[in-house]
Amino acid sequence: MTRYSAWSLLRAGLSGQKNWAPAWRDTGPKPGYDAVVIGGGGHGLATAYYLARVHGLRNVALLERGWIGGGNTGRNTTVIRSNYFFPESTRFYDFALDLYEGLSSELNYNIMFSRRGMWMLAHDRHGVEMLRRSANAMLRNGAAVEMHDGEEVRRRIPGLNPDPRFPIIAGLLQPRGGTARHDAVAWGYARGADALGVDIIQNCEVLGFDIAGGRVRGVKTSRGDIACDRIGMAVAGHSSVMAQLAGFRLPITSYALQAFVSEPMKPVLDTIVLAPATGVYVSQSDKGELVFGGALDLFPSYAQRGSLPALEQAVAGLIDMFPQFSRVRMLRQWAGIVDVVHDSTPILGESPVDGLYLNCGWGTGGFKAIPAGGYCLAHQIATGTPHPLATAFSLDRFRTGALIDEAAASGIAH
Repeated sequence: MTRYSAWSLLRAGLSGQKNWAPAWRDTGPKPGYDAVVIGGGGHGLATAYYLARVHGLRNVALLERGWIGGGNTGRNTTVIRSNYFFPESTRFYDFALDLYEGLSSELNYNIMFSRRGMWMLAHDRHGVEMLRRSANAMLRNGAAVEMHDGEEVRRRIPGLNPDPRFPIIAGLLQPRGGTARHDAVAWGYARGADALGVDIIQNCEVLGFDIAGGRVRGVKTSRGDIACDRIGMAVAGHSSVMAQLAGFRLPITSYALQAFVSEPMKPVLDTIVLAPATGVYVSQSDKGELVFGGALDLFPSYAQRGSLPALEQAVAGLIDMFPQFSRVRMLRQWAGIVDVVHDSTPILGESPVDGLYLNCGWGTGGFKAIPAGGYCLAHQIATGTPHPLATAFSLDRFRTGALIDEAAASGIAH
């Protein structure tokens, strides 16, 4: 693997940029592997990388139906935060934040992580009470958070509407929150996994599983059968479809989550802002685009497309926060397919089939969890036991009733 540096950039420039090696190999499948990861998004790539780096498993295949990062990883709004209510969630997402902060250095690949902070606004006394509840929970769980009144919020976020339809009474700031370049996260993990010997196999659809005696023995793909008795599944909105191929059901419903990008402009917004009253959140990318979104579509769907009603609702909420953006033109819109679980908490760990492990149920918050989700799934695959951070996220909680209801914290704050 070529190590990226100022010297390598200068050397390649002197040769006309002709000597760069491919970031990763595009390989074909072998007859068998020690471990297989299904899904070439952020969680799958992170899993493959940590299997090789942390656990020393190098005979690993990552299978992707399309192209690397072509699913939800390339279709999200890149918000990274850990402002959750329950201690299990806060510990997990704080660990993801820790990994994100050092990821560029570890992967020798600039993921463009920007710690710009995330604001959640309150528009009435009930909203203020919810923010206080969240702030107290975060402080109790060891996560840094600040609570500010409306005047301070407007001072810290220049350009906010001084007289919005829903008045701004208070705001909660998580200073560690931020964004990263979604494609770069996928490409960085792919490059790192490939350098450690992982086979990244694109255009390879999983068609079924070889299961004998209640244990997985391999996968059936569009490019042939692959023998393996340890398989991790990280396919986001298609988790229920993949589970059906393995003969079991998951408590998951898939919805479309739409997002929008404006034309680029000079820097005007240096933080992430969420207005719960309108259900809209916004940040500005490094390219100058406004990246914003709102709530889920209200009907189950696997369609990765936008719609005019969702666009109208999101734009109206954005202009209510920042009236000056009414003159900005829209560039594009899209949808990702999210796997929503009844308690808005992910599923990590064993499935009903021995040797088949789950990483799913992230709902609207999968991007922020990529490093931790991959790290914990790799631990489960390599050791057969759940990582301590993921113990509470097992599928078994739906049998025992030990749910972790994070609907208020996950919600629209993607």
